[in-house]
Amino acid sequence: MTWRKWLLWLIAVAIIMTLSACTSRSGGSAGGAAGGSGTVNPSARLAKRNAAKVEQSAPEPDQDRIVIGVYADLTGDNSTFGEETRNGVTLAVEEVNRAGGVLGKQVVVRFEDTRSDPQQARNVVTKLIQQERVLAVIGEVASTMSLAGGPICQQYGVPMISPSSTNPAVTDQGNYIFRVCFTDPFQSYVMAKFLAEHLKVKRVAILYDNSSDYSKGLAEFFQESFRKMGGEITDVLSYKPQDTDFRSQLTTIRAKNPDAIYIPGYYKSVGLIARQARELGIKVPLAGGDGWSSPKLVEGAGGPGKAIEGCYFSDHYAPDDPAPQIQEFVKKYRQRFGQTPGGLAALAYDAARVLFAAIEKAGKLDRAAIRNAIANTRNFPGVTGVITINEFGDADKSAVVLQVRGNRFVFVTRITPETATTAASARQVK
Repeated sequence: MTWRKWLLWLIAVAIIMTLSACTSRSGGSAGGAAGGSGTVNPSARLAKRNAAKVEQSAPEPDQDRIVIGVYADLTGDNSTFGEETRNGVTLAVEEVNRAGGVLGKQVVVRFEDTRSDPQQARNVVTKLIQQERVLAVIGEVASTMSLAGGPICQQYGVPMISPSSTNPAVTDQGNYIFRVCFTDPFQSYVMAKFLAEHLKVKRVAILYDNSSDYSKGLAEFFQESFRKMGGEITDVLSYKPQDTDFRSQLTTIRAKNPDAIYIPGYYKSVGLIARQARELGIKVPLAGGDGWSSPKLVEGAGGPGKAIEGCYFSDHYAPDDPAPQIQEFVKKYRQRFGQTPGGLAALAYDAARVLFAAIEKAGKLDRAAIRNAIANTRNFPGVTGVITINEFGDADKSAVVLQVRGNRFVFVTRITPETATTAASARQVK
């Protein structure tokens, strides 16, 4: 072989090794699920966030009143989340308007329905900015929808606060994008810690929604956290949101006899999975994330005391928490809407109030000034906890673990970011 052929051979080998390494870091299964790699690199996140630019000028906002846009799923697969978000924002707006408005101006809200469709999310956010001339945007709930709508807000320089999108990539889209909830690396750590330390679980199977950035991210981050705690992952299987038969995956899971099953999906699928798991004789605890936080979870699992009874999920607040600010919010929400507010209603209420406080602090209806004020939010007394926005646009705050008991989600424990510091540091790429 001539030296030229040797050189070409060496280059080919180098390319193959590089591609293999890239594939192992970003593969399509939960081990490298889309929507965020298993290890969160803070420097890379910050660089990406700050590199995004405002590319176009949005139409000037109405100066006689404060027009806010909200985009959420109001008629699609996760419509109870959208309904709770609409209710939480509505309650906050009605309160601030009764008190004289913001900067002496009344607040008006334009709600748009995403129908759980990313293209629809892009369309309605564009409409809110170009046609409704909104000052700022609140939304979405689902990370996939926020990943669709966020770039539009960044492109036009319109501040956006997601109440409840937890995938880290949401706020990486640019420095006009914020959230008032915790992120998936922390949320997955919370449930891994709870299962390992509180329930003494050693072996866990994972069943996740492979179409959802939220679900894929949680599955991946949970694997990392649980393994670092000495736990074993027996299976990592997936489903599609339109699926109604999960028996094949559950039969595979049953064969390895795990101590628990982690299902980081949305309430509609989780209810069906729980019912079929019990029908197959699987009696171990089921656990999940804030995607379970809907009154329809119990209904979909066969009703109170049935398939989902006694199971656990992480959430943003507990409605039975005796803290005065929480009980005052629960009371007002029940009086206005006739039901107990879930975590997503509380987050939407907090998102609106953080936005109003930022507008007051900015002192004018200027989007750049409002963006700066949101970024400098410190120790805001929210219903879901004290909210401080960090350099990533994320909220530093605690999470709670709730247990399903009848029709209620009952507080079990609270885990703070301080208790997760060591684990978070271990996940950082050097």
